[in-house]
Amino acid sequence: MTTFGAIGVAGTGMDVMRKWLDAVSDNLANANTATPTSEDAFQARYIQAQEITRGNGGVQVRAALLSGDTTGRMVYEPTNPLADAGGYVKYPSIDMASQMTQLIMAQRGYQANAAVVDRAKAAYEAALQIGKA
Repeated sequence: MTTFGAIGVAGTGMDVMRKWLDAVSDNLANANTATPTSEDAFQARYIQAQEITRGNGGVQVRAALLSGDTTGRMVYEPTNPLADAGGYVKYPSIDMASQMTQLIMAQRGYQANAAVVDRAKAAYEAALQIGKA
């Protein structure tokens, strides 16, 4: 694999990790979003990745999936303007610990791919310096 190939593969990894970070941050931002009991709760978003088998390879987003869980959790909040006649509102069923774990994993994956890009760039710059001598 060439230096540019390494940068390309790491770039695809950074793209997938960025989209994963976006999905997790969206889930975290909406974890406390109340909805009326008559409506669906916010569905967590998940990124599904797949290998790129052509060219230099890499990874790409296969799909952005929703959790499918629209039932949420019922919370008694009679002062909430969205509360039903019984005083209940619906919150999403988002596990904050799991989302924070995913956030750390996506962040570390992004950092690792960025380090590959930096090292490949340094190797390319060193090769250019050899050519000047």
